[in-house]
Amino acid sequence: MAATLAGAPARPRRLLASRRTRIGILYALPAVVYLLALFVYPIFSTLLLSVKDLDGALTLHWYVDALTGVNLSVLFTTLRISAETALFSLVIGFLLANAISRLRPLLAGLAMLIVVVPHFISALVRTYGWIIMLGDKGLVNQVLVGLGVPGAPYQLLYNEIGVVIGTTAVMLPYTVLLLYGVMRGVDRRLLAAAASMGAGRLVIFRRVYLPLVAPGLATAGLLSFILSLGYYITPALMGSPNQTMIATLINQQVMKENRWNGAAAEGVILLLLTFAGLLLVKLVSSLGEAKKRSAS
Repeated sequence: MAATLAGAPARPRRLLASRRTRIGILYALPAVVYLLALFVYPIFSTLLLSVKDLDGALTLHWYVDALTGVNLSVLFTTLRISAETALFSLVIGFLLANAISRLRPLLAGLAMLIVVVPHFISALVRTYGWIIMLGDKGLVNQVLVGLGVPGAPYQLLYNEIGVVIGTTAVMLPYTVLLLYGVMRGVDRRLLAAAASMGAGRLVIFRRVYLPLVAPGLATAGLLSFILSLGYYITPALMGSPNQTMIATLINQQVMKENRWNGAAAEGVILLLLTFAGLLLVKLVSSLGEAKKRSAS
Protein backbone atom coordinates (compact mmCIF):
# COMPACT_ATOMS: atom_id res chain seq x y z
CA MET A 1 0.00 0.00 0.00
CA ALA A 2 2.81 2.39 0.93
CA ALA A 3 4.64 1.54 -2.30
CA THR A 4 1.49 2.29 -4.29
CA LEU A 5 1.02 5.64 -2.58
CA ALA A 6 4.69 6.49 -3.04
CA GLY A 7 4.50 5.72 -6.77
CA ALA A 8 1.17 7.45 -7.33
CA PRO A 9 2.53 10.90 -8.25
CA ALA A 10 4.83 9.36 -10.89
CA ARG A 11 2.10 8.94 -13.51
CA PRO A 12 0.81 12.56 -13.29
CA ARG A 13 4.40 13.78 -13.59
CA ARG A 14 4.94 11.63 -16.69
CA LEU A 15 1.68 12.87 -18.20
CA LEU A 16 2.66 16.49 -17.47
CA ALA A 17 6.10 15.99 -19.00
CA SER A 18 4.56 14.35 -22.07
CA ARG A 19 2.09 17.20 -22.47
CA ARG A 20 4.87 19.78 -22.17
CA THR A 21 6.85 17.89 -24.82
CA ARG A 22 3.90 17.93 -27.23
CA ILE A 23 3.32 21.63 -26.63
CA GLY A 24 7.03 22.32 -27.18
CA ILE A 25 6.99 20.38 -30.46
CA LEU A 26 3.89 22.28 -31.54
CA TYR A 27 5.54 25.63 -30.81
CA ALA A 28 8.74 24.59 -32.60
CA LEU A 29 6.95 23.22 -35.67
CA PRO A 30 6.70 26.57 -37.57
CA ALA A 31 10.40 27.25 -37.04
CA VAL A 32 11.30 23.70 -38.15
CA VAL A 33 9.17 24.02 -41.30
CA TYR A 34 10.74 27.43 -41.99
CA LEU A 35 14.28 26.05 -41.67
CA LEU A 36 13.50 23.00 -43.79
CA ALA A 37 11.88 25.04 -46.56
CA LEU A 38 14.32 27.95 -46.73
CA PHE A 39 17.63 26.41 -45.63
CA VAL A 40 17.78 22.62 -45.71
CA TYR A 41 15.92 22.10 -49.00
CA PRO A 42 17.93 24.70 -50.98
CA ILE A 43 21.23 23.35 -49.65
CA PHE A 44 20.21 19.76 -50.43
CA SER A 45 19.04 20.78 -53.92
CA THR A 46 22.31 22.61 -54.58
CA LEU A 47 24.33 19.61 -53.40
CA LEU A 48 22.28 17.29 -55.62
CA LEU A 49 22.66 19.60 -58.61
CA SER A 50 26.43 19.73 -58.15
CA VAL A 51 26.83 15.94 -58.55
CA LYS A 52 24.67 15.55 -61.67
CA ASP A 53 25.71 15.96 -65.27
CA LEU A 54 23.54 17.45 -67.98
CA ASP A 55 21.89 14.06 -68.56
CA GLY A 56 21.08 13.57 -64.86
CA ALA A 57 23.76 10.95 -64.14
CA LEU A 58 25.91 11.19 -61.03
CA THR A 59 29.33 12.72 -61.59
CA LEU A 60 32.12 14.64 -59.88
CA HIS A 61 33.04 16.48 -63.07
CA TRP A 62 31.84 19.84 -61.78
CA TYR A 63 34.01 19.62 -58.66
CA VAL A 64 37.03 18.66 -60.76
CA ASP A 65 36.29 21.65 -63.00
CA ALA A 66 35.89 23.93 -59.96
CA LEU A 67 39.28 22.87 -58.56
CA THR A 68 41.32 23.16 -61.76
CA GLY A 69 42.39 25.87 -64.17
CA VAL A 70 40.89 29.33 -63.99
CA ASN A 71 38.30 28.31 -61.39
CA LEU A 72 41.04 27.19 -59.00
CA SER A 73 42.80 30.52 -59.56
CA VAL A 74 39.57 32.32 -58.65
CA LEU A 75 39.30 30.23 -55.48
CA PHE A 76 42.85 31.16 -54.46
CA THR A 77 42.14 34.82 -55.24
CA THR A 78 39.06 34.65 -53.01
CA LEU A 79 41.07 33.12 -50.16
CA ARG A 80 43.88 35.66 -50.56
CA ILE A 81 41.63 38.73 -50.64
CA SER A 82 39.59 37.39 -47.71
CA ALA A 83 42.77 36.83 -45.70
CA GLU A 84 44.05 40.34 -46.53
CA THR A 85 40.70 41.84 -45.58
CA ALA A 86 40.66 39.94 -42.30
CA LEU A 87 44.22 41.05 -41.50
CA PHE A 88 43.68 44.76 -42.22
CA SER A 89 40.27 44.89 -40.53
CA LEU A 90 41.79 43.15 -37.51
CA VAL A 91 44.71 45.59 -37.23
CA ILE A 92 42.59 48.72 -37.75
CA GLY A 93 39.75 47.31 -35.66
CA PHE A 94 42.12 46.51 -32.81
CA LEU A 95 43.47 50.06 -32.71
CA LEU A 96 39.98 51.59 -32.84
CA ALA A 97 38.42 49.21 -30.31
CA ASN A 98 41.36 49.61 -27.93
CA ALA A 99 41.11 53.41 -28.09
CA ILE A 100 37.32 53.39 -27.64
CA SER A 101 37.43 50.93 -24.74
CA ARG A 102 39.58 53.40 -22.78
CA LEU A 103 37.07 56.26 -23.13
CA ARG A 104 34.38 57.18 -20.63
CA PRO A 105 31.04 55.41 -21.24
CA LEU A 106 29.36 58.42 -22.84
CA LEU A 107 32.23 59.16 -25.24
CA ALA A 108 32.65 55.44 -25.95
CA GLY A 109 28.97 55.18 -26.87
CA LEU A 110 29.26 58.12 -29.26
CA ALA A 111 32.40 56.68 -30.83
CA MET A 112 30.73 53.29 -31.32
CA LEU A 113 27.75 55.05 -32.89
CA ILE A 114 30.08 56.64 -35.44
CA VAL A 115 31.60 53.24 -36.18
CA VAL A 116 28.28 51.40 -36.49
CA VAL A 117 26.20 53.95 -38.45
CA PRO A 118 27.99 53.28 -41.81
CA HIS A 119 26.98 49.63 -41.45
CA PHE A 120 23.34 50.61 -41.97
CA ILE A 121 24.13 52.33 -45.27
CA SER A 122 23.76 50.21 -48.39
CA ALA A 123 26.97 48.40 -49.39
CA LEU A 124 26.41 49.63 -52.94
CA VAL A 125 26.30 53.26 -51.80
CA ARG A 126 29.43 52.82 -49.69
CA THR A 127 31.24 51.18 -52.59
CA TYR A 128 30.43 54.05 -54.94
CA GLY A 129 31.57 56.44 -52.23
CA TRP A 130 34.96 54.71 -52.13
CA ILE A 131 35.14 54.78 -55.94
CA ILE A 132 34.69 58.57 -55.84
CA MET A 133 37.27 58.99 -53.06
CA LEU A 134 39.91 56.69 -54.56
CA GLY A 135 39.68 57.86 -58.17
CA ASP A 136 42.57 59.60 -59.96
CA LYS A 137 41.00 62.96 -59.08
CA GLY A 138 39.39 61.75 -55.88
CA LEU A 139 39.89 63.14 -52.39
CA VAL A 140 42.65 60.71 -51.41
CA ASN A 141 44.82 61.37 -54.46
CA GLN A 142 44.21 65.11 -54.27
CA VAL A 143 45.46 65.13 -50.68
CA LEU A 144 48.50 63.05 -51.65
CA VAL A 145 49.29 65.37 -54.56
CA GLY A 146 48.83 68.39 -52.31
CA LEU A 147 51.29 66.95 -49.80
CA GLY A 148 53.82 66.37 -52.56
CA VAL A 149 53.99 62.60 -52.09
CA PRO A 150 56.27 61.10 -54.79
CA GLY A 151 54.37 59.13 -57.44
CA ALA A 152 50.97 60.62 -56.66
CA PRO A 153 48.32 60.25 -57.93
CA TYR A 154 48.27 56.50 -57.42
CA GLN A 155 46.13 53.88 -59.12
CA LEU A 156 43.87 52.91 -56.22
CA LEU A 157 40.96 51.50 -58.20
CA TYR A 158 40.37 48.42 -60.37
CA ASN A 159 43.14 46.47 -58.69
CA GLU A 160 43.61 44.44 -55.52
CA ILE A 161 44.41 47.54 -53.46
CA GLY A 162 41.01 49.03 -54.20
CA VAL A 163 39.20 45.76 -53.51
CA VAL A 164 40.92 45.30 -50.14
CA ILE A 165 40.22 48.91 -49.14
CA GLY A 166 36.54 48.50 -49.99
CA THR A 167 36.09 45.11 -48.33
CA THR A 168 37.97 46.23 -45.22
CA ALA A 169 35.69 49.25 -44.90
CA VAL A 170 32.65 46.96 -45.08
CA MET A 171 34.10 44.52 -42.56
CA LEU A 172 35.47 47.03 -40.05
CA PRO A 173 32.26 47.68 -38.02
CA TYR A 174 31.87 43.95 -37.28
CA THR A 175 35.46 43.69 -36.11
CA VAL A 176 35.30 46.79 -33.91
CA LEU A 177 32.05 45.67 -32.28
CA LEU A 178 33.40 42.23 -31.44
CA LEU A 179 36.77 43.47 -30.16
CA TYR A 180 35.21 46.30 -28.18
CA GLY A 181 33.06 43.83 -26.24
CA VAL A 182 36.13 41.70 -25.48
CA MET A 183 38.28 44.65 -24.43
CA ARG A 184 35.61 46.14 -22.18
CA GLY A 185 35.56 42.83 -20.33
CA VAL A 186 39.27 42.95 -19.47
CA ASP A 187 39.87 43.54 -15.77
CA ARG A 188 42.00 46.69 -15.69
CA ARG A 189 43.15 45.82 -12.18
CA LEU A 190 45.36 43.14 -13.72
CA LEU A 191 47.14 45.77 -15.79
CA ALA A 192 47.50 48.04 -12.76
CA ALA A 193 48.88 45.14 -10.73
CA ALA A 194 51.47 44.40 -13.41
CA ALA A 195 52.46 48.08 -13.52
CA SER A 196 52.79 48.21 -9.73
CA MET A 197 55.27 45.32 -9.95
CA GLY A 198 57.52 47.30 -12.26
CA ALA A 199 56.41 46.00 -15.66
CA GLY A 200 56.66 48.45 -18.56
CA ARG A 201 53.87 49.20 -21.01
CA LEU A 202 55.25 46.89 -23.68
CA VAL A 203 55.62 44.02 -21.21
CA ILE A 204 52.10 44.60 -19.84
CA PHE A 205 50.69 44.61 -23.36
CA ARG A 206 52.57 41.50 -24.44
CA ARG A 207 52.35 39.40 -21.27
CA VAL A 208 49.00 40.48 -19.76
CA TYR A 209 46.70 42.37 -22.12
CA LEU A 210 47.33 40.52 -25.37
CA PRO A 211 46.74 37.01 -23.93
CA LEU A 212 43.44 38.21 -22.43
CA VAL A 213 42.11 39.52 -25.75
CA ALA A 214 43.75 36.86 -27.95
CA PRO A 215 40.62 34.63 -28.22
CA GLY A 216 38.60 37.68 -29.29
CA LEU A 217 41.23 38.61 -31.86
CA ALA A 218 41.22 35.10 -33.31
CA THR A 219 37.42 35.00 -33.42
CA ALA A 220 37.18 38.44 -35.05
CA GLY A 221 39.80 37.52 -37.64
CA LEU A 222 38.09 34.24 -38.53
CA LEU A 223 34.66 35.87 -38.76
CA SER A 224 36.08 38.61 -41.00
CA PHE A 225 37.61 35.96 -43.22
CA ILE A 226 34.37 33.95 -43.41
CA LEU A 227 32.21 36.96 -44.24
CA SER A 228 34.70 38.13 -46.86
CA LEU A 229 34.48 34.82 -48.75
CA GLY A 230 31.04 35.72 -50.11
CA TYR A 231 31.75 39.32 -51.11
CA TYR A 232 30.25 40.23 -54.49
CA ILE A 233 29.41 43.94 -54.94
CA THR A 234 32.69 45.49 -53.80
CA PRO A 235 35.10 43.25 -55.78
CA ALA A 236 32.88 43.49 -58.86
CA LEU A 237 32.86 47.30 -58.82
CA MET A 238 36.31 48.12 -57.44
CA GLY A 239 38.35 45.30 -58.92
CA SER A 240 39.49 44.08 -62.31
CA PRO A 241 39.10 40.61 -63.88
CA ASN A 242 42.24 39.62 -61.95
CA GLN A 243 40.30 40.14 -58.69
CA THR A 244 37.33 37.96 -59.67
CA MET A 245 36.05 36.23 -56.53
CA ILE A 246 34.02 33.08 -56.22
CA ALA A 247 30.70 34.90 -55.75
CA THR A 248 31.28 36.80 -59.01
CA LEU A 249 32.21 33.54 -60.74
CA ILE A 250 28.99 31.88 -59.56
CA ASN A 251 26.99 34.83 -60.86
CA GLN A 252 28.72 34.63 -64.25
CA GLN A 253 28.13 30.89 -64.54
CA VAL A 254 24.43 31.25 -63.76
CA MET A 255 23.53 34.50 -65.56
CA LYS A 256 25.83 34.38 -68.60
CA GLU A 257 26.90 30.78 -69.18
CA ASN A 258 23.82 28.94 -67.87
CA ARG A 259 26.10 26.47 -66.05
CA TRP A 260 23.95 25.79 -63.02
CA ASN A 261 25.78 22.57 -62.16
CA GLY A 262 29.16 24.25 -62.10
CA ALA A 263 27.78 27.15 -60.07
CA ALA A 264 26.27 24.65 -57.62
CA ALA A 265 29.66 22.96 -57.16
CA GLU A 266 31.30 26.35 -56.54
CA GLY A 267 28.57 27.14 -54.01
CA VAL A 268 29.08 23.86 -52.17
CA ILE A 269 32.83 24.49 -51.98
CA LEU A 270 32.15 27.98 -50.60
CA LEU A 271 29.72 26.48 -48.09
CA LEU A 272 32.30 23.92 -46.94
CA LEU A 273 34.90 26.67 -46.48
CA THR A 274 32.39 28.61 -44.41
CA PHE A 275 31.59 25.59 -42.25
CA ALA A 276 35.32 24.97 -41.70
CA GLY A 277 35.76 28.58 -40.62
CA LEU A 278 32.81 28.37 -38.24
CA LEU A 279 34.23 25.22 -36.68
CA LEU A 280 37.51 27.07 -36.11
CA VAL A 281 35.59 29.95 -34.51
CA LYS A 282 33.84 27.46 -32.21
CA LEU A 283 37.16 25.81 -31.33
CA VAL A 284 38.82 29.15 -30.57
CA SER A 285 35.85 30.22 -28.42
CA SER A 286 35.97 26.94 -26.50
CA LEU A 287 39.70 27.30 -25.87
CA GLY A 288 39.17 30.88 -24.70
CA GLU A 289 36.45 29.82 -22.27
CA ALA A 290 38.65 26.99 -20.99
CA LYS A 291 41.50 29.43 -20.35
CA LYS A 292 39.18 31.77 -18.47
CA ARG A 293 37.90 28.93 -16.27
CA SER A 294 41.42 27.70 -15.54
CA ALA A 295 42.56 31.25 -14.71
CA SER A 296 39.65 31.77 -12.32
